[in-house]
Amino acid sequence: MDDIGAFNRRRWDELVAAGCEYTRPWLHLDPAAARTRVDPEHQLADLVGSSVLCLAAGGGQQSVAFGLLGCEVTVLDASESQLEHDRTTAERYGLMPRLVHGDMRDLSMLADGSIDVVWQAHSLNFVPDPRPVFEEVARVLRSGGQYRLQFTNPFIHGTWDRRSGGHYLLAGPYVDGEVKRTSPWRVDDGAGAVTMVEGPREFKHTLSTVLNGVTAVGLEITGFWEDTVGDTDAEAGSWPHFKRHCAPWLTVWSRRS
Repeated sequence: MDDIGAFNRRRWDELVAAGCEYTRPWLHLDPAAARTRVDPEHQLADLVGSSVLCLAAGGGQQSVAFGLLGCEVTVLDASESQLEHDRTTAERYGLMPRLVHGDMRDLSMLADGSIDVVWQAHSLNFVPDPRPVFEEVARVLRSGGQYRLQFTNPFIHGTWDRRSGGHYLLAGPYVDGEVKRTSPWRVDDGAGAVTMVEGPREFKHTLSTVLNGVTAVGLEITGFWEDTVGDTDAEAGSWPHFKRHCAPWLTVWSRRS
């Protein structure tokens, strides 16, 4: 793990301690709800017996959802605190995922062609170059295996630091590179406590970088979605209002031939 990976690991450990939304376990799932959580785009067939890698997706969320669907689950995450949530949440459901502390750019603990589904949470933007991630994903996927990738919309990356009323200001040129945040993350733990936490280092990856990077390793793109879930009637400048107008997350499904 390089210096960027180590820095971001510390940041995610702190976000776990603050109760960030993306670190809170899913504690009340049944198989139907689990399916909705991990396949909102309806791209997956029957999963029973499938080998699934939750890539940089710790926190006791997707791992238990796939486990409830009958999958053999491996979770790789840089944050040991995130993996601890996977361990304790799995115990609650009677599941036994394999937990790996590591860097998303190094999947050397997994054999070639050993995985049916790689499910990558919103994490690609925490590494400066996505190509090593794509190369490793393609290597571990079986023929016909699927890769779900969610990443930050590069057109609006950084605008959430520049919200004023209902106006969202573009920040920085449209090029690959680090996105300098001007304020810490405002973390609501879901129980009323708000903590300001220094966030991880983030990197903008343009559409050409991501889409061409995926196809360059031999994966065929099978679908593309923008996340516009939000609230048009919410207070202007609020996160729900911003999400409805700016589509902060993009999702790509691809398949190995």
